[in-house]
Amino acid sequence: MGLILWLIFGALAGWLASLINGTNREQGWIGNIILGVLGALVGGFIYNLIADGSFDTGFNVGSLIVAILGALLVSWLFSMLTGRKAI
Repeated sequence: MGLILWLIFGALAGWLASLINGTNREQGWIGNIILGVLGALVGGFIYNLIADGSFDTGFNVGSLIVAILGALLVSWLFSMLTGRKAI
């Protein structure tokens, strides 16, 4: 069940980040899932460094915001390294 929730959460976070970036049409639903899961991992890691590990990981609004911010960071880093807009 944990893997399915990660995929749903990743799809939601990646989709919202792609809407913010304007890359939703280019990357598709698989790209949204990958972007969202990577964003959740990166965002959670950075937030734990800032907050000394006191972040509640779960399916909530705070985690979604951290995942979206992480996905935006991953998308930005990807575009800086490759020169492409979409992930």
